[in-house]
Amino acid sequence: MQTLVMSQGEKQPPQAVAGLVPPQLGEALIRQAWPSVTDTNVAAAPALIKKLQYTIVLAPLGWLLAAPLYFKKVLPFLAKRYVLTNRRLMVRRGWKGKPAQEIALGDIDDVRLDESTFDPFYRSGTLEVISGGKVALRLRGVPEPESFRRAILNAALAWAPKKR
Repeated sequence: MQTLVMSQGEKQPPQAVAGLVPPQLGEALIRQAWPSVTDTNVAAAPALIKKLQYTIVLAPLGWLLAAPLYFKKVLPFLAKRYVLTNRRLMVRRGWKGKPAQEIALGDIDDVRLDESTFDPFYRSGTLEVISGGKVALRLRGVPEPESFRRAILNAALAWAPKKR
């Protein structure tokens, strides 16, 4: 459970259900996702790792190649994560998790999964957040993207004042 600090400095008791705090009282974490190893600038690396993983003899080599990509996503100064709260959707980077990009839930019109990027081996894909008829935010390598997409849409419907 998570304890929230309200604006006056008083602590709110832990949440029984994630995100069940009205946005007017404070910002509550609903869901957080760390990008998979497919979120890399070199698209050939995850494909090679996947091919090696399917073999019996070369699978350990695939694990060794995957290790730097995995640790790249969790190192404190390189870490990137997608955070959904009861107020906004953010891409956080670095140790302190300062928002690199964000969009308010009220501005989200739709979220779609780019089917061409879905990889069943890694169970990840790219989500595109639509606002004002254009892509406002692109989340690459989201693990279990359909589930995260549903969480974003449900949060936008539940907490965004203009969506009611």
